[in-house]
Amino acid sequence: MTEIQVVPHSPFENMFGVLTGTFVASFGLVLLTEAQAVTGGTAGLALLASYGLPMSFGLLFLLVNVPFFALALKVKGWQFTLRTLVCVGLVSAMSALHESMLDIDRISAPYAAVGGNLIAGIGLLIVFRHGASLGGFNIVALVAQERLGWRAGYVQMVLDVLVVVGALTVVAPQNVLLSAVGAVVLNLVLALNHRPGRYTGA
Repeated sequence: MTEIQVVPHSPFENMFGVLTGTFVASFGLVLLTEAQAVTGGTAGLALLASYGLPMSFGLLFLLVNVPFFALALKVKGWQFTLRTLVCVGLVSAMSALHESMLDIDRISAPYAAVGGNLIAGIGLLIVFRHGASLGGFNIVALVAQERLGWRAGYVQMVLDVLVVVGALTVVAPQNVLLSAVGAVVLNLVLALNHRPGRYTGA
């Protein structure tokens, strides 16, 4: 059986991949914000907080992720942590950019919950494949996959369910139900596409 040669990404490929992934993920999160929907992870926590606090989603997303950088530094090293910090900062900045460039008067809640999570999941997948994450639960999920062999998508799905259930205290029950469906879609994107041995780029 012929051994597959691993061809690492070039610095330019990693840079462009990170920019693409954060742009896509932030766009999906903006769709969720416009429909008052939620998602899992620290993005979900930031969305919930933005509905009750006079602060932007981008700033809250950055603040919520701060405690997780210590875990990333200890377990994944400074290069991964630096990339993740850059990604979180880019998502925060690009979320503000999308909001200033888009004028969404009306958006269907089911469309936003499913479509927004699907788009965010694609963005996360791109970021993962270029050696970074969007912080928070992504770090925990990646560590669980690498250290314990658990699929990152399934680990994050469990954590995300807890966040979505917590949303019952903030948003309408029907929005929580739609958001739960959307969170499952997001994590299926990761579980079915981000598996050890399936992707050999670095």
